[in-house]
Amino acid sequence: MLPRYENKLIEIRGMISVLLSQIILSSEETLTAFEHNKHDLFENSRTYVKNLQSDTNKIDNEIIKTFALFGPEADELRLLVAYLKMTNEIERIGDGIKKYSRRLQEHCMGGCDMSIITQAIIQLHKTTINALQYILECLNNIETCDADDTYRKVMVEESKNDDLFSIMEKELLNLIIDANELAVEYVKVLGTLRKLERIGDRTVNIASLMLYAQKGGELNLHS
Repeated sequence: MLPRYENKLIEIRGMISVLLSQIILSSEETLTAFEHNKHDLFENSRTYVKNLQSDTNKIDNEIIKTFALFGPEADELRLLVAYLKMTNEIERIGDGIKKYSRRLQEHCMGGCDMSIITQAIIQLHKTTINALQYILECLNNIETCDADDTYRKVMVEESKNDDLFSIMEKELLNLIIDANELAVEYVKVLGTLRKLERIGDRTVNIASLMLYAQKGGELNLHS
């Protein structure tokens, strides 16, 4: 392929990297807000992803234009397909973080006592941040990154995520049974935490796409 095509790939990868970095910043600030009960940080955390849809649309448009201009084949085509699918997963992760931040803020300001699961929530949140950071590191070092190794690391975090969510689900179900008038609020907390569980699944999807781009094979993504 022409050097111009290689430059276009670098540009697209850079755009994806910036978007992913913004989502990680949003997630980290949301976690800090929860840990230190700082409601202003909840608000600020969502500013990092306020243009999420327009940013992903710009990346998708660049990918489509690259398809049209260069007609890539084989490995190059597989890479662009992976990037196109990746932006969809990243957008859904960013949207999930934004909704999680808003709902968690509401829970913290409400009447629910979440002290029994506070540390588990923090650990659950950290699994998603760790997984996203592994992906970003691989993306920023694409020439030397081993996609197999990144996939394994992300899978470890997703496994922790599943285990932590299962523990909290049991704790919350017990709270729901005993909470009486606050039962509905604890149901909402469970729904909020499920967003982190789904984000864990989506990080695996992105790691799978990176593996597909590097090694080929078949894609099996979570819906």
